Amino acid sequence: MFHFLRVSALVVSFFIPCLALDLKDAVVLVPAGLSGPEQKAIALLEEEVAARTLIEWPVVRAVPAGKPCIGVDRAKSGNLPAEGYSIAVSASSGAGCAVQVTGNDSRGILFGIGRLLRELDMRRNAVTIRDDWRLRSAPRLPVRGHQLGFRNTNNTYDLWTVADYERYIHDLAVFGANTIEVTGDGAEADNGLYPVAPPLMHQRLSRLAQEYGLDFSVWLPATKKSYEDPATAERELRHWDAVFAALPKLDAVFVPGGDPGHTEPRILMPFLAKATAVLKKHHPQAGMWVSPQGMDDAWLEQFYTVLRGKPRWLAGVVHGPWVRASMKEFRAAVPPEIPIRLYPDITHTLRCQFPLVNWDPAFAITHSREPINPMPLWESKLFRDYYPGSIGFVSYSDGANDDFNKMLWTVLAWNPETDPVEIAREYARYFTGVETIADGLLALERNWTGPLASNTNVGQTLEQFAAMERAAPIPLKRNWRFQQLLYRAYFDAYVQRRLQYETVLESEARRLLRMAPRMGSLAAMDAAERELLKSVTEPTATELRSRVFELGESLFQSLGAQLSVQRHGGAGWERGVTLDTVDSPLNDRVWMLSRFADARKLEKETDRLALVHEILHWRDPGPGGYYDDLGNPSQQPHLIPDEEPGQQGFWERNEGPSSWLSHANSWRGRPIRLEYRGLDPAARYKVRVVYGGENAVPEQGIRLVANDTIVIHPYRKKPLPIQPLEFDIPAEATHSGTLRLSWDREEPPSGRLRGAQVSEVWLIRK
Repeated sequence: MFHFLRVSALVVSFFIPCLALDLKDAVVLVPAGLSGPEQKAIALLEEEVAARTLIEWPVVRAVPAGKPCIGVDRAKSGNLPAEGYSIAVSASSGAGCAVQVTGNDSRGILFGIGRLLRELDMRRNAVTIRDDWRLRSAPRLPVRGHQLGFRNTNNTYDLWTVADYERYIHDLAVFGANTIEVTGDGAEADNGLYPVAPPLMHQRLSRLAQEYGLDFSVWLPATKKSYEDPATAERELRHWDAVFAALPKLDAVFVPGGDPGHTEPRILMPFLAKATAVLKKHHPQAGMWVSPQGMDDAWLEQFYTVLRGKPRWLAGVVHGPWVRASMKEFRAAVPPEIPIRLYPDITHTLRCQFPLVNWDPAFAITHSREPINPMPLWESKLFRDYYPGSIGFVSYSDGANDDFNKMLWTVLAWNPETDPVEIAREYARYFTGVETIADGLLALERNWTGPLASNTNVGQTLEQFAAMERAAPIPLKRNWRFQQLLYRAYFDAYVQRRLQYETVLESEARRLLRMAPRMGSLAAMDAAERELLKSVTEPTATELRSRVFELGESLFQSLGAQLSVQRHGGAGWERGVTLDTVDSPLNDRVWMLSRFADARKLEKETDRLALVHEILHWRDPGPGGYYDDLGNPSQQPHLIPDEEPGQQGFWERNEGPSSWLSHANSWRGRPIRLEYRGLDPAARYKVRVVYGGENAVPEQGIRLVANDTIVIHPYRKKPLPIQPLEFDIPAEATHSGTLRLSWDREEPPSGRLRGAQVSEVWLIRK
């Protein structure tokens, strides 16, 4: 059991409201005959107050004289909005309670208590609330949930106990979540970290959802090779039957059509009709949901055809990552009576549904795909752009790195007009007791805006958090949510210092290389190599690095965060193991040292000098030419922005220059487009291009077209290893003085939205 279960919430608050009603000696007045979930909601109120204040509120049927009371009850009328509640606070309430929470139904009691907890000012041995505060509220969207996948591919959950999960379910419910989703059938291989076998954990989480009156869902991919084979389908149905039967409560099964999965809708949907009958045998009210993730246009049309038949077995459909149609297009194509649930990826920053826009390559290289990522403004924009036409969402999450985003999406689904800054304040106040930490959440988001080398906000953010850390009491320092934010502040500052330092080292190394004709190529390369290796032999900002690693270990102890493969059992380089990537080179050191090694094998000085010249002039397009580093937002002057955000992508380290780590993506079948103006109509040009990206799977060809009609090269596979390719541009393509280049990719078998991926482009005047 991790420390966050009790210690993390016990903090000192600096928020003291005016006209506060003192509730230190209060009792909780409840009626007789409460249901099991209602009793759990009352217990949640008691436990959360006690954890934060050390004050235990007695639960009573009658109020002792002289005691303020907090009344909790169901509304008498049954015609009120589901899950809604009303809260009234008044010190002069006469015979009534000073605080009254009235739920429209059982869940309304739970969510009303959650909203009350978010409003209380809780300190050690003190609890108050604003006097004369009133609120009546009900959720805008009926589905508000999150995946809590107990599996070995996430960055947190596989170390949690049942008690850890229950505490986290508390937290989600306080902010209004009503659905918990687990991933898979529980047949995960034992990674040596599980405190409970996955099938048993799924059963216990199902039981927790039942006890709290929340919905329980299972994400269950259909990954068998062929569901056309009757024997395969029958074996799978028997297996799913056992999975469903073992769960005490099950409200929904979500089958992704892809990612993973590879079955045509004409085959998949009849199989799911049979699976629904198996599901309802054990859970008659449960529904089957399916997404068209990863389906190409032909498969998507099959999917729509099935939907137009209005299958009675289908509860609804899901829009998530790699659905070819936008949500707006999807809603227009799906019959209006079929509900759509969203599956938003709130946990990843790269190669995902919502890639960050204009993220500095240094952050992409070090934070990679699954970092600690509180994004109040960005995630609010994503939600508001995405939710129209849906009934809500169950998020795609692979750990607690997206903890703030979970709470934000939940609150916005309750009320989409809520100010994200106010959500940040509630989050900070409730989980840390220090409302000013909300300013730190917003500051961390600003850290990721614009070029890192010149971002003065990064240092200011660190100073802000360092000051909070110095003033923090011991319990706050042990609070994993505060530790996460500290980790990000120190991590970002360390990466910035390294970037600035390694940029200077590379600049000096290049100055030394330019002296090669005078001092000799071997001596120049030796001197340049020594300069580049200072990032290893004379590292910078070691005190920041040490603090990053200290906080990383603290997060493993307090939360089970797996920030390293070796240290913490992380699943792999894409899974939030930022301690393993924090020292990744941020300049061209790897490539330059590799080229030096190649040059030293050459016998002739002229050949070595030629290779040194190539290193120094790699990005130089020559007189009258143009260069774009398409993965670097500050070096892509000719890129035409895509209509959707997230054109930038990154991949793993290779032996090329740092520009090969990043690339532009095309989306939903649209091309990558570049435009050049002011060309010499009488000149001839050629294009040099580097096809980076997912070169581990280069079987889908990429094509280059000029001015939408002239094929420069047809679909061809990416070269492995990565290398520049050159192609002549026909004179008729540039005679007007304007040239448009576009790249698209052959339809991949998976139908995923990532299309062409291009790292560097030179337009060279011949």
